Amino acid sequence: MNTDLEALKNLIEQLNITDEKKKVIRQPIGKIEKALKTLNFKLERALKEKTTLSTLLSRTSEDLEKSSELIKHMFGRYLSTEVMNSLIDSPSALELGGERRKVTIMMTDLRGFTSLSERLKPEQVVQMLNAYFEIMVDVILEYNGTINEIIGDALLVIFGAPQDMPDRVQKAIACAIEMQNAMAKVNDKNRKQGLPDLEMGIGLNESEVIVGNIGSSKRSKYAVVGSGVNMTSRIESYTVGGQILISESVRQEAGDILRIDAQRDVIPKGAEKPLTIYEVGGIAGHYNLALESKDPALYTLKRQIPLGYTVLEGKGVGKKEHKGSVIRLSRNRAEIALEEPVGVLANLKIKLEGVDEILSARPFYGKVIEGAINKEQSQLVRFTSVPPEVDAYFQAYLQHAAS
Repeated sequence: MNTDLEALKNLIEQLNITDEKKKVIRQPIGKIEKALKTLNFKLERALKEKTTLSTLLSRTSEDLEKSSELIKHMFGRYLSTEVMNSLIDSPSALELGGERRKVTIMMTDLRGFTSLSERLKPEQVVQMLNAYFEIMVDVILEYNGTINEIIGDALLVIFGAPQDMPDRVQKAIACAIEMQNAMAKVNDKNRKQGLPDLEMGIGLNESEVIVGNIGSSKRSKYAVVGSGVNMTSRIESYTVGGQILISESVRQEAGDILRIDAQRDVIPKGAEKPLTIYEVGGIAGHYNLALESKDPALYTLKRQIPLGYTVLEGKGVGKKEHKGSVIRLSRNRAEIALEEPVGVLANLKIKLEGVDEILSARPFYGKVIEGAINKEQSQLVRFTSVPPEVDAYFQAYLQHAAS
């Protein structure tokens, strides 16, 4: 535009007219030139401001995105991904209240962890738990489970809330199998760090519960409430390490794709009638998974190991001590001739007899997993917690039996 004005001014100078007329013609051109300069200045300033504003908006957007990711990362450690996304998408979900929902509930627990943690330094306990949860949480998230609670060494997980999940039962069972199989990885890490092996039990139950925000306006949590949760805890309490027990409701919902290894009737505390529970060994169909770990074989001992035992009643120990002896033994099980046979799934506190004071002062624990298995009325006991000294004593016996 400036070039055109300059050419016009040159043309006026070449016109064969008086200087006065040339001056009159040049006046509007000067005004146009001045106006164009003002406009050009304003355009340049606007472009600079636009660039600055664009840069500012871009930086603000990046900062907001970083802040959002940080918030998600922080709260993602305390809330499940599903609950967090639900709150972000719908802030009204923060309001107190709940809804009835049919869900599959999973409860897990480490067998004998309390007595195990008493023998370790607090730092080792935390290290071991963190490594365990790191692997278990990854498996749960892979199957879209919602981690409702981490209670000490236990996990409470729900499938089917806050999002609906049509195949929640199958997913929960497949997840439980993957978790049990992943314990090999957990224990491999523990051994490398000089820590003891861990064993986990899992209980599953399908039930209608209340899910939602429970608490007060100042402090609340997304939770699941109902008798079905308590029943899941009862079912899990009957497990031994490496075992998955399910309720009748789970078995019916899953259909005929499950491999059921055993079943038994139990009467949980507070229940009015017996409850049938099933031991799951695998699931077919889309998932096609099976438990990988198997209990090692039992060896017949050349010389039986004398024991004393008491039956655990609830949280306490029975008053009367009975005598028994180990007939056959493996790394985690024993066939024991008991002076007075006890019910299947009863928990025992056991101690060695005929040994030095150090060994006799180291009680260990087990759960009866099978009733009378021969004419001697012996019963099969699965160890749930064994101190290192007692374990070493048993290993010496096993080596002698194997040789």
